[in-house]
Amino acid sequence: QLELEESGGGLVPPGGSLTLACEGSGFTLDAFAIGWFRQAPGKEREGLACISSTDDIYYGDSVKGRFTIFRDNAKNTVYLEITHLKPEDTAVYYCAGAGDYYCKAIGPREFRGWGQGTQVTVSS
Repeated sequence: QLELEESGGGLVPPGGSLTLACEGSGFTLDAFAIGWFRQAPGKEREGLACISSTDDIYYGDSVKGRFTIFRDNAKNTVYLEITHLKPEDTAVYYCAGAGDYYCKAIGPREFRGWGQGTQVTVSS
C-alpha cells in the first residue's frame, strides 16, 4: 500500500540548496515513518533522514547538519531540504516507508514502497 513519488531534483551548483518532495498516493503518510535515501553510481543505497509517524526525526551520520526533513500532512508529503550541496551529494534520491521502529537506523532494507527516485546533480 506504500506508493510514493519523489520530485524536486535537478542540477544545482556547489553550495546551493534544494528541497525534495515525497508524495504519497492511496495512503496517509503520517501513519508511517518516511525515510530519505540516496544512491550514487557504484555505491550502496545510503540512509539520510527519517521522520516517524509521531515526528521523531533522525539523520544519517553523513548528513552533517545539512539536511532537514519535515512533513506536511495536509499535502500528504514529506520533504527533504538539502543545503550547502557538494559534488559528492550527486545521486538519485529516494523515499520509502517503514514502521516507526525502523526509523532511527534508516536502514534501506527495512523500508518499502520505493518511488522511482529523483536525480540530484551538483556541478558548477
